[in-house]
Amino acid sequence: MDLYKVIEKYIDYLIKGSNPNQPLWNIELQKQGKDNRWNYIDGCFTSSLLSLYEATQDKKYLDFVDSFADYYVQDDGTIKGYDPLHYSTDDLSQSRILFNLYKYTQKEKYLYAIHHTYTQIEGHPRIDIGNFWHKAIYHDQVWLDGLYMMQVFYLNFENEFNFKKNYTDIINQFRNVRKIMFNEQDKLYYHCYDHSKTLFWADKKTGLSKHYWLRAIGWLTAAFADCAALMEDENYKLELASYLKECIDGLLTYQDKESKLFYNLVKLKDLEGNYTETSGSLLVAYAMMKAYNQNLLDISYYEKGKEIFDSIVSNRLVVENDQVTLKGIVLVSGLGPESNPRRDGSIEYYLSEPIVDNDAKGVGPLIMAYTEIITKEKHSK
Repeated sequence: MDLYKVIEKYIDYLIKGSNPNQPLWNIELQKQGKDNRWNYIDGCFTSSLLSLYEATQDKKYLDFVDSFADYYVQDDGTIKGYDPLHYSTDDLSQSRILFNLYKYTQKEKYLYAIHHTYTQIEGHPRIDIGNFWHKAIYHDQVWLDGLYMMQVFYLNFENEFNFKKNYTDIINQFRNVRKIMFNEQDKLYYHCYDHSKTLFWADKKTGLSKHYWLRAIGWLTAAFADCAALMEDENYKLELASYLKECIDGLLTYQDKESKLFYNLVKLKDLEGNYTETSGSLLVAYAMMKAYNQNLLDISYYEKGKEIFDSIVSNRLVVENDQVTLKGIVLVSGLGPESNPRRDGSIEYYLSEPIVDNDAKGVGPLIMAYTEIITKEKHSK
């Protein structure tokens, strides 16, 4: 575990240097120069800290997340900077932390905020086969990352408050993505799907985007693993585990043998300008290790996930002048909307997005994966 001491130092640095309005890990916010709000980037970091608290029982992690959320969540359960009627899967994602915050603090406002967030689930627009739109501004579209953003909260709510009534809806959304967005030949998932088949980036026959983007697939693997762990119907649990195994097995055929990481454009490893990417590789490593710890996949997957994680800790988690930095994180990639033709799903577009340090879309998965290592170590003793 000595290799990992730098991780705890890194987490302490990020916690001590951040507040709810100016978190060190939200690079998009820093670039935009705007006030912060409830968002999936902060959600990625804070949810990873809650997992670390559960694994270590170190209360400083819980206290930090409680303080962070307390700033946003009002006594009546409304959340500063969050509007359910904005209909964004990304906005909803941070609310997944509310379940554990309520469990550990018993603050009623967190319970109210859970129910406030659920009103978005009830009204969120869908395509006609049932899947949530990614956002209102991305009409008729299903993005892989949206499954992570929405379904984990949705499934938690069903387990805690709704007697599992909507399990079928949840599993059907996964089934639709597997049916439509998985390429049987390449064994990879496309980034996005336009059900209307009208968007400028979409194939006019299939509605699919052109390429396989690593972090989107990484979010999907995390959604499979997290939802399988939460799912209390054994058949649905096994179904999600089978989707995860299929997805991981496909990805592993494109893995870079030397670094153990995956390429930003997964299939195009020989493409000039393509690169192995940190955040997506960490999400995959996390999903593999969590799946073993949850008895969903065998230990060979844990071992392969740990290889990816160890490579990143050795080569991408850099210490310079006593400062720790996580490198090699693509800031963002998306498609459209109509007002943004630059985001056209082309190779040139994906390779044009900036590569940054210390963004929570990489740091969160680093902590998530680290937590799975701690969990296994505890179970092995």
